Amino acid sequence: MNKNKITYLLLFGIIFLVMPLLLGLLNLYVDWLFFAETGYAAVFFKALFTRISTGLFFGTAFLLFALANIIIANRIGFPQREIFTSDGVLHILKASGLERFIKPLTVIAGIVMAVFAGQWGALRWEEFLLFKNSLDMGTADPILAKDIGFYLFRLPFVETVKGFAGFTLALTMILTAANYFLRGGILVTERGVSIDVGVKKHIGVLAGLFILNTGFGFYLDTFRLLFSDHGVVSGAGYTDIYAKLFFYRILIFITPAAGIVFMAGILRGSGKLTFVPPVLVLAVYLIGIVAYPSLLQKFKVAPNELALETPFIEHSIKFTRLGYDLERIEVIPFDVDYNLTVTDIEVNDATIKNIRLWDHSPLLRTYSQLQQIRTYYKFADVDNDRYTIDGEYMQVMLSPRELSYSDLPSRNWINERLIFTHGNGITLGPVSRITKEGLPEFIIKDIPPVSRLDLKVARPEIYYGELSNDYVIVKTKVPEFSYPTSEGNVYTSYEGSGGIRLDSLLKRALFALKFKTEKILLSSDITGESKVLYYRNVLERVRKTAPFLLFDQDPYIVISGDGRLFWIVDAYTVSNRMPYSKSADRNVNYIRNPVKVVVDAYNGSMGFYVSDPTDIIIKVYSKIFPDMFKSLKEMPEDIRRHIRYPNRLLQVQASMFALYHMTDPKIFYNKENLWEVPAFGEKYMEPYYTIMKLPGEKKEDYILLLPYSPAKRDNLAAWLAARCDEPNYGKLFVYTFPRDRLVFGPKQVDARINQDSYISQQLTLWGQSGSEVIRGSLLVIPIEQSLLYVQPLYLAAADKAGLPELRRVIVAYENNVVMEENLDIALRRLFGTMKITTGPADGTTVTVDMKTTTTDLAKEAMKVFEKAVELQRQGNWAGYGEEIKRLEQILKRMAK
Repeated sequence: MNKNKITYLLLFGIIFLVMPLLLGLLNLYVDWLFFAETGYAAVFFKALFTRISTGLFFGTAFLLFALANIIIANRIGFPQREIFTSDGVLHILKASGLERFIKPLTVIAGIVMAVFAGQWGALRWEEFLLFKNSLDMGTADPILAKDIGFYLFRLPFVETVKGFAGFTLALTMILTAANYFLRGGILVTERGVSIDVGVKKHIGVLAGLFILNTGFGFYLDTFRLLFSDHGVVSGAGYTDIYAKLFFYRILIFITPAAGIVFMAGILRGSGKLTFVPPVLVLAVYLIGIVAYPSLLQKFKVAPNELALETPFIEHSIKFTRLGYDLERIEVIPFDVDYNLTVTDIEVNDATIKNIRLWDHSPLLRTYSQLQQIRTYYKFADVDNDRYTIDGEYMQVMLSPRELSYSDLPSRNWINERLIFTHGNGITLGPVSRITKEGLPEFIIKDIPPVSRLDLKVARPEIYYGELSNDYVIVKTKVPEFSYPTSEGNVYTSYEGSGGIRLDSLLKRALFALKFKTEKILLSSDITGESKVLYYRNVLERVRKTAPFLLFDQDPYIVISGDGRLFWIVDAYTVSNRMPYSKSADRNVNYIRNPVKVVVDAYNGSMGFYVSDPTDIIIKVYSKIFPDMFKSLKEMPEDIRRHIRYPNRLLQVQASMFALYHMTDPKIFYNKENLWEVPAFGEKYMEPYYTIMKLPGEKKEDYILLLPYSPAKRDNLAAWLAARCDEPNYGKLFVYTFPRDRLVFGPKQVDARINQDSYISQQLTLWGQSGSEVIRGSLLVIPIEQSLLYVQPLYLAAADKAGLPELRRVIVAYENNVVMEENLDIALRRLFGTMKITTGPADGTTVTVDMKTTTTDLAKEAMKVFEKAVELQRQGNWAGYGEEIKRLEQILKRMAK
């Protein structure tokens, strides 16, 4: 019976150990098929072999060191222990017969720990590759004169090896101490703890080695000083350099010496030599690293902070600007004036027509209600892009129509995996045009996609997207659902190159195990021509292929020249190892956007294109994976026209540049010209894309724009722009306003809108009538040397199903604020006679001469006068004053 129990336990143990291994091999095989399908098998094997190599290195190193020490421990005998085994742990072990298992158990424990060490080491594969393929950046740190490449690529792996050595020594000491304790080498008696001489020497040597490793750690700490943060300085400051660095260098020499003397004391049995060295090291550490720097900071640095920290502030400014690529931001004075004329508006007609009036959130609600078509379709996001449509360079909003598997009318395996396999098409429209009902105009709409202009979608199926489930099986006996019509459903069959063929029973069985369903193995609908498509979520797909890159959370879809759909994903290289650079989110102090990933929404094929070849990190990854990355010039031109500067990257750079545009240490220290991103409502403004003509340019560009305000002030200080169109992609500019005059900021303009009696009355009336009033983003639009402020206003029913309609546009210019039905009428009120180009819903484009006659102005003046009189009767003197100002403006226009 006992033998049977032992047999069952052994079988259970084998299964417990073997099953994870088999599942790991299964996942490895499935991943290999994926990499082979996408053409990145070389990346898979390079990462796999490196994982195996680093795992074997760390696991074997731990095993050899631990087993060597365990074998030494097992060879030492303790004959005197018989005196003390009358009771206690030793007596119990001897009486129960378990004593003979102590030696083999410690060996097994060492082997198990080696396995875990190997697994841990396998995770260090990326650090090892960066170390092995490291490059110099050509810039050295100002203190230790090490190239930045040392910190980015070599130091992390060196720290890993040091940490592994400490971990190995500590665990080996614990294992051997446990061995000795259970075998009588370490005894706890009434007189105290008794340790055998051989045990003392063995554990003492291990402790000495640990002290030596600690000394190496002090050497690495000298480099870590350059990552410290003291508030005033990001990086090593005066106290770090003139106190901590000095004592670290002392510790670098005395700690190894202390370790050697400590081991000598143990071997000779000298208590003095054993006790003094560790105490000396601890004393130097406490005095030199803890106490003295604190006193130096308090009594010398703090009273003279600016004078003493100035060189280190300079280092921090230089390397933070390097870490976030702020050096290439060109600062240009923007001498704002308010001399904008009708001619200026007409000359900047392309800018005016591309002012975004549709915010992402209300437009997403509107698209969902007008174009979702069926409940199982869903618009997850709205993207912003630009296209040349019928010869016109136009900014558009577009959203892919994807399948929402949670909303399928009947959720079962056949529906989710064989029939409903893909989304269908996109909805696309201009950013500023509205219908008479206040709804967005559509250039592309419906299923299958219908276009009224020359922008067409020829391959609308979306097999790879943002909402795609983990896998589907195509080319089965069951037709795939394509789209619904009034006459019935239309079905299709996948014709793409993506997916893995299920051409053998073994593959079907393996994928059944992978996805934990027997239906893949048993279904009669699956044939030898069937394919399984997996890793279908775009972000999951690119992360699986390049786990060493950080990907933007907002992929956006584009239409190629031949009507196919592609996703573009921005990829970042980041590090927290840039000396003297201030940390941002996620403890990052170095960031670039060197890669654009293009994913075919139909085939799932991927291309990694280098958009910033100057980035040192992507240079190293290109060296590691030479066949993975392509030049941006190799990206198809019809796709390359749609790359854009990432919103998230500009946010990070803007937050840093708000402080680090000040390059003078004294101004930086006093924060004399500190900026901040303006707050609008309850959150900070986000960068927004627009088409506009930059100052001094003759042609409009697609740019990403974000304004700045002075710290704790509401006016504007500058605006930051990133160009997105080639050949100027990635160029950054800051246009600074004069500091001696007021330029209204978003909060101030918002306050003026709220104080306008007519606008506030209208908002109140709409709110009381049961409508939800949605005030859109307030956009600051530079035109010539002036600024326009534009805010759309939406109305929707108060319930969740309310359809947002764009009903008014508020425009502010200088001291004037107007609210009209559309942007054209608002500009007409502000600037009088002007020509505008409109694009009606029927698809034609006409030029209308919007001349304001004296009669029109007289009628408008009469309305304003009557309203002023009514407000006077009500005692609303603030409103009365506003209307008199409006009347004055109209009379001035009549006098022209």
